[in-house]
Amino acid sequence: MPLTQVDQGLLGQYAQYTGFKNRIINGGMQVHQRGGTISASGTVNTYGVDRFAIRSTSGSVVTSMQQSTVAPTGFYNSLLCTVTTADTSLAADDLTCLFQRIEGVNVPDLNWGTLNAQPVTLSFWVRSNLTGTYGVGIQNNDGNRSYPSTYTISAANTWEYKTITIPGDTSGTWNLGTTSTALYVFFGLSAGSNFTGGTNNAWNASDRRGASGQVNWGATLNNNFYITGVQLEEGSTATSFDYRPYGTELALCQRYYYRNSQSGSATGTLGLGVSVSTTQSDIQIPFPVTMRSAPTFNYGGSPIVTDSIGYNLSVSSIANQYANQQAMRTFLNHAATATVRSPATLSHIASNSAFVELTAEL
Repeated sequence: MPLTQVDQGLLGQYAQYTGFKNRIINGGMQVHQRGGTISASGTVNTYGVDRFAIRSTSGSVVTSMQQSTVAPTGFYNSLLCTVTTADTSLAADDLTCLFQRIEGVNVPDLNWGTLNAQPVTLSFWVRSNLTGTYGVGIQNNDGNRSYPSTYTISAANTWEYKTITIPGDTSGTWNLGTTSTALYVFFGLSAGSNFTGGTNNAWNASDRRGASGQVNWGATLNNNFYITGVQLEEGSTATSFDYRPYGTELALCQRYYYRNSQSGSATGTLGLGVSVSTTQSDIQIPFPVTMRSAPTFNYGGSPIVTDSIGYNLSVSSIANQYANQQAMRTFLNHAATATVRSPATLSHIASNSAFVELTAEL
């Protein structure tokens, strides 16, 4: 029996949701588990909106990252970066770049590092108060294969759509099919000569996370940079953005980072366990999805442990932690007087915001 138009429409929607055309996770910037405005400086990778991070090799340029509702038609959110400490004179090893690392299990079909390497196309919407040429490209995890390219922001404070096609790399090591970083997509915002000295629009056997001739976005305080609709797909043509259901996008993000936040007037549960002494409790935290690797645990705000008697005991430190990809067991030190071997709840009390976070980022 032939399919009706309704059947064909539903099938088309289902096919769209079951595929993984876009290898970028959270390209529409919908998920922001960390919340708020995050400051990025120094040589560490600072994550903001889920799966996106900024790295400044010298720390001379300091930026803030946040989720914004300024977005082009078809999107509701974007990632906003703002210069909070400027650097007008870049040293050779200065670099500020926004990026997303892509796990090897998500790109085995690209066949990079072989003669069957496939091309990819990167597309995105971008906006800034600073017009000019910007750097963009792809690099491997070892930092010895990179493809720097450029795009131009022509009009200030105006959304513009960009596409860049990158040929598959037949050389290098790409960690395809592994749970390590296979490649990462970078957006060079400020870059010294050590990162821009290569050849644009070609594979370089070096670390090139900027592009020759790009602007120094970090030169002026309060410069802004908005981006959304980021898509990386196999092939030489940019296609329409791969809209995935929010629940699917959230689960994809939680493979790398999970945050349970509790706030407001009601008591919220962060984990369950047992008091092993008057000053320490064994707390179990299950994960909503299988994480990329055994994560590290951290907490913030002012969580408390409540025992069977009803004592609310302030958590002071992490004594130990054990984890696999599905769950975590953490021993937390807290104020005295817990009832030994009684049920224990890690939570927050009224008007006492607290959170736990689990990190397995690339």
